[in-house]
Order: sequence, then structure tokens, then C-alpha cells
Amino acid sequence: MSDIQPDSSAAVKYEGEENDWAAAKAFFDNLKSNKPRPPKPRNAVTIAVSSRTLFNMVAERKIYEEEGVEKYVTYQVDNENQPLKPGPAFPFVKALMTVNSRLRKLYPDSEELFDIVLMTNNHAQVGVRLINSINHYDLTIERFCMTGGKSPIGYLKAYLTNLYLSKDSDKVTEAIEEGIAAATMFTLDKETELCENQLRVAFDGDAVLFSDESEVIVKKHGLDSFFEHEKKFENSPLAQGPLKCFLEALGKLQRKFYAKGQRMDCPIRTFLVTARSAASSGARVLKTLRSWGLEIDEAIFLAGAPKGPLLQKIKPHIFFDDQMFHIEGAKELGTISAHVPYGIGQKYKKEKLIEQPAKEE
Repeated sequence: MSDIQPDSSAAVKYEGEENDWAAAKAFFDNLKSNKPRPPKPRNAVTIAVSSRTLFNMVAERKIYEEEGVEKYVTYQVDNENQPLKPGPAFPFVKALMTVNSRLRKLYPDSEELFDIVLMTNNHAQVGVRLINSINHYDLTIERFCMTGGKSPIGYLKAYLTNLYLSKDSDKVTEAIEEGIAAATMFTLDKETELCENQLRVAFDGDAVLFSDESEVIVKKHGLDSFFEHEKKFENSPLAQGPLKCFLEALGKLQRKFYAKGQRMDCPIRTFLVTARSAASSGARVLKTLRSWGLEIDEAIFLAGAPKGPLLQKIKPHIFFDDQMFHIEGAKELGTISAHVPYGIGQKYKKEKLIEQPAKEE
């Protein structure tokens, strides 16, 4: 017979605590309520964010570029208990969670929610630091896709992605060519105070919500021809642009609040901020949205004036534009901005890079 005797204190602990199934069940029920399961992708509005947009990884990226992938992975593992700092998409993700919280109160059993997916080409060894950082900030992100150095773009359609945000412009371009709404995000030099109880999303019009049809006419034939064209085709809807489907997804969730009498207290607000002039070319834009069955909460026609000062007042969690000129102006005044590489402006830029590489360097 063995001389080893059972630890009586452990037995008491087991009987008094571990065997208290009612308490354990209450604990796990509470855990479930704090961390709700992600909705099924077919019901959700899926937002895929890269690790470098969700978190500020400038220092880590420098190690990767200067010392290589092995040193980078080692650094991430050695610092996995040190939370990463928030990146440019962080306020946007927090605002998505705020909307989800309101939706769950109105529709407890509905899966029509935002589902945030971390889509990164990081190696799985880095995953622990990413998970620890997400838990540190209490973010509801349960779906991860870590591709170990390979491009994650091929997985976006499998995740039924409604919007992809990255700091890699090549990947964003690849996603748009695959028909997925996408944009390149930029880190601000200073923090901006944003609304905490409402998601605010601002869109440019041409080559973002709409096709680049009108921009083609401006670049090829000038403004006078553009105004004549818009007047002639005022009642013909513009073709859709790369982010029309995302506006459509936002509208679907907005209508859930309207159905409960909360139009004036809706936690989603959308803005059209366009360089078009209202009298000369605004009617076609509004009629196009109407023909799509979509609403925009606020429409701002600037007639060529800078967008930055108006965006500074709106304070969107994200502003989408296809022109870097507008992106830079918005960033300078503290607006979180995302570039949509689409349309003739991007083709023109590529042609210039090919024709005159020395001047562009």
C-alpha cells in the first residue's frame, strides 16, 4: 500500500468549490454574456482588419524590414504580454462594438451585427500577442486568419467580407480588383476626440460610392463638358463604385433601428462629402442613391473647396476618398482617413510612374 496520503485540504477545496456546479454554471453563463459568440457570416456585416491597422506596429514593422522575419517573430513572442498600442482602425472597431451593443438590446436573438475579423499575414507565433492585446482592450474579435507571410486576400471572399482595411496599398488594390470593398488606412500624428455613442462614416462620391465615370469626363474633356454631361444624364443613375456595397450594409443595420422608432437616435450616421457642386452636378448623385434604395444622412457639396475643415467638424471614425490630395488635407486636420485606390486617378498615376520614373522618385 502506498504511503502517499491524499491532501485533505485539497479534498475540502474540491467539495466546497469545485463541486459547486451551480456556481460554475453561473460563472460560465456570465462569461458568455460578456463575450458573445460571433454571428454567422451569412447574417453579419463582416469587417476584416489587418493587425497593422488595428494596432500601432510601427516599431515592430521596422524590426521586420531591417532585421528580417525571424527577429520580428522572436521580438513579438518575447513581448507577447505587452499590449500593442491602438492603431488607426481602433476607434472604428470600438464604434462597431457600440452599434452591436445597441442592436443586441433591441434584437437579442438577431445575428445581423458587425462581425470583426483579424485578417493578417502574420505568423501564428505572433498570434498570442495579438490575442492578449485584443483581450487587454476588451475587443470582441473572435475570428482570426493568420496566413504566415502569404497574402490573405484569397480568404476575404470565404469570410463574406463587406469591408477590408489594411495599411498595405498593394493588398487593398488586389482586394478591390476582386470586387471587395477595401481601403488603405493611415496613422494620424495626433489623437482626435471622437463620438463614443455613434459610428460616423464619411464617403467621397465619385470613384468611391459611384463609378469613376464622371472623373473620366473631367480628366479627358474638362469641367464644362462634365457639367453638360451631368445635366444631360441627370435621371440616369451612376454605376456603383467599390464602396457602394458597404454603404448598403450600413443601411441594412440602420433600418433595424428605424423599425424600433430610433431614427433620430440611430448609432450609425453616414455622410457624403463631395467636391461636386450642388446646383451643377448634385442632383444626379442624390437621384442615384434614391434609385439604389439607399439613404445618406448628410450630404455636403463643396464645389471644389477643401474637405478637411468640414471633416474636422464631422469627426468621422473613418473617411473614404480616392484622391490622396483630399486624404492628406483631412489627415492634417486630424481626420482618420482611408484611401480607395480605384478608377482613372489610379490608372493615370500608374501611367505617370511608368513614363517618368525619375521625376516620381
